[in-house]
Amino acid sequence: MITVAEAKTIISNNITPLAAIDLSLAQASGHILAEDIYANCDIPAFRQSSMDGYALKFEEDLKELTITGEMAAGAPVKSVLKAGETHRIFTGAPLPEGADTVIMQEKVSVVNGKIILQDINLKKGLNAREKGSEISAGDLAMSKGNLLTPAAIGFLAGIGVTTVSVFPMPKVAIIVTGKELQKPGLPLNFGQVYESNSYSLTAALKNEGITEITVFEADDELDILTNVLATALAKADVVLLTGGVSVGDYDFVIEASQRCGIEQLFHKVKQKPGKPLYFGKKEQQLVFGLPGNPSSVLSCYYNYVLPSLKQLSQKENTVLELKAELTVAYQKPKGLTHFLKGFYKDGQATPLNAQDSYRLSSFAQANCLICLPEEEESFKENQSVTILLLPN
Repeated sequence: MITVAEAKTIISNNITPLAAIDLSLAQASGHILAEDIYANCDIPAFRQSSMDGYALKFEEDLKELTITGEMAAGAPVKSVLKAGETHRIFTGAPLPEGADTVIMQEKVSVVNGKIILQDINLKKGLNAREKGSEISAGDLAMSKGNLLTPAAIGFLAGIGVTTVSVFPMPKVAIIVTGKELQKPGLPLNFGQVYESNSYSLTAALKNEGITEITVFEADDELDILTNVLATALAKADVVLLTGGVSVGDYDFVIEASQRCGIEQLFHKVKQKPGKPLYFGKKEQQLVFGLPGNPSSVLSCYYNYVLPSLKQLSQKENTVLELKAELTVAYQKPKGLTHFLKGFYKDGQATPLNAQDSYRLSSFAQANCLICLPEEEESFKENQSVTILLLPN
C-alpha cells in the first residue's frame, strides 16, 4: 500500500491536460481560455454619451444653448454641432461632431427650444466616453488561462468575439458493478440494495460543469466487465468503476483492466474509507477503481477524482484545504489516514455520526472531510487539523 500523499502525487504526475478545442462563446462559460485574445477594434468605436442629456462643446461661463437636433443610441448618421447649439442625446448614442461634453437632463431647464445650464460642476468631457476607453484595437483583451465567467463572456461578446479556444471538460464514463444492485423505484428482492453511486457521482460531476457523462452497468463476471470497460474507454477521457476493486472472488476490476491494456499505477492506499482504491492509465485516459461503499466512493472522488478532472481541463481544484479546530476529541488506530465526514463552521470542524463507509446519511449532512494523519491516533478537543471543504 502507498500513502495518501504518494497516491495524489502519482495521479497528478500522470495527467496530461486535454487538447484545446474551439467553442462558440455561448458554449464556453466555465471553461479555461487556451489562447490570448486581442481586440480587433476600438470599444466603444466612437465617442459615446453615458447619460440621457444634452451634448455640447464645453466653454467656460456657458449659460444657454439652442436645441437643434437629437441623437439616439444606434443612430446611423453622424451629426454636426455648431457654436451655440446643443443636441438632445441619450445613453449610448454617439456624440455629434464638435461636442465633447454631455450635461445631464436633470441639470438643465428647457425654455422655448433652448436649455438653461444649471450644473455648477460641469467640466469638459463630463459624461462622455472616449473612443477606445474600454479597449483599443490591438490591445490584449484576455489572457490564456482565464476562467470564462459570465462577466468574461459578456466582455468578449462586447468586443465582437464569437468563438474561443478553450480547454474542454473531460468526458466521463461511470461503470457500476455488482449483481446485488437494484435500480431505485423497483422492489428490492432478498439480498439486493438500491444502487446510488452512479447518482451521487453524476450529480457531483454535473456540479462541476461536466455534462458528457455515460453510465454503464456490469455484472460481476470477468468477460462482461471487460467488454463494458472497453466500450467505456472508447467514449471517455476518464472512467470511474465502482465496486469490484478488492480481492474477493467476484472482484474483477483489476483483471478486466489488464485485459483492456490499462497500466496499473497503484492499487490500495493507506486510508479509511477507500483503502482498495485503484488507479491506472491507458495512453492519456485515466481509470479509477473506486470501492463500492457509497461513502468510500465520495471520499475517493473528492480526494482524487475531482482534482484530476480539474487538472485535465486546467481549472483550479474546488476542494479547498483548510485548517480547523476539532470540536471533540477523537481516537483512531495508527496506520491509516482517516477521512471523517464532518461539518465545518466558523473555524471549527465537528465529526458527524455514522462514519461507516456504507452509510451515506451523514455524508448528506457533511460539508467537509476531516483528515486525520495515518501516524497519529489521539486527537484532542480544539486541536488543529486539516479539512477538505467540499464544493456546494
